[in-house]
Amino acid sequence: MQLITFPELRAKLGNRSRSACYNDLAEGRLPKPVKLGQRLYWQESDIDAHLRALVAEAEAQAAK
Repeated sequence: MQLITFPELRAKLGNRSRSACYNDLAEGRLPKPVKLGQRLYWQESDIDAHLRALVAEAEAQAAK
Protein backbone atom coordinates (compact mmCIF):
# COMPACT_ATOMS: atom_id res chain seq x y z
CA MET A 1 0.00 0.00 0.00
CA GLN A 2 1.49 3.28 -1.15
CA LEU A 3 0.40 6.43 0.67
CA ILE A 4 0.70 9.88 -0.86
CA THR A 5 0.82 13.27 0.84
CA PHE A 6 -1.40 16.27 0.18
CA PRO A 7 1.14 17.93 -2.16
CA GLU A 8 1.38 14.65 -4.12
CA LEU A 9 -2.42 14.46 -4.27
CA ARG A 10 -2.58 18.01 -5.61
CA ALA A 11 0.00 17.13 -8.29
CA LYS A 12 -2.04 14.08 -9.36
CA LEU A 13 -5.08 16.34 -9.68
CA GLY A 14 -3.32 18.76 -12.00
CA ASN A 15 -1.97 21.10 -9.30
CA ARG A 16 -5.42 22.04 -8.03
CA SER A 17 -5.51 24.65 -5.31
CA ARG A 18 -5.64 23.63 -1.66
CA SER A 19 -9.11 25.07 -1.26
CA ALA A 20 -10.43 23.24 -4.34
CA CYS A 21 -9.07 19.95 -2.99
CA TYR A 22 -10.61 20.53 0.43
CA ASN A 23 -13.93 21.47 -1.21
CA ASP A 24 -13.83 18.22 -3.20
CA LEU A 25 -13.15 16.28 0.01
CA ALA A 26 -16.02 18.00 1.84
CA GLU A 27 -18.41 17.27 -1.05
CA GLY A 28 -17.31 13.62 -1.24
CA ARG A 29 -15.76 13.98 -4.70
CA LEU A 30 -12.43 12.57 -3.49
CA PRO A 31 -11.67 9.45 -1.46
CA LYS A 32 -11.31 9.98 2.27
CA PRO A 33 -7.78 10.40 3.62
CA VAL A 34 -6.08 8.51 6.43
CA LYS A 35 -4.83 10.70 9.26
CA LEU A 36 -1.51 9.67 10.77
CA GLY A 37 -0.42 12.04 13.47
CA GLN A 38 -1.14 15.54 12.22
CA ARG A 39 -0.88 14.71 8.50
CA LEU A 40 -3.33 13.42 5.93
CA TYR A 41 -2.43 10.65 3.51
CA TRP A 42 -4.30 8.99 0.65
CA GLN A 43 -3.93 5.51 -0.75
CA GLU A 44 -2.49 6.07 -4.19
CA SER A 45 -4.45 3.13 -5.59
CA ASP A 46 -7.73 4.72 -4.40
CA ILE A 47 -6.87 8.01 -6.08
CA ASP A 48 -5.83 6.26 -9.31
CA ALA A 49 -9.07 4.23 -9.34
CA HIS A 50 -11.09 7.39 -8.70
CA LEU A 51 -9.39 9.20 -11.60
CA ARG A 52 -9.94 6.22 -13.93
CA ALA A 53 -13.64 6.24 -13.01
CA LEU A 54 -13.87 9.97 -13.79
CA VAL A 55 -12.26 9.41 -17.20
CA ALA A 56 -14.61 6.51 -17.96
CA GLU A 57 -17.60 8.63 -16.96
CA ALA A 58 -16.45 11.51 -19.17
CA GLU A 59 -15.93 9.14 -22.11
CA ALA A 60 -19.39 7.66 -21.62
CA GLN A 61 -20.91 11.14 -21.59
CA ALA A 62 -19.02 12.08 -24.75
CA ALA A 63 -20.24 8.93 -26.53
CA LYS A 64 -23.92 9.86 -26.01
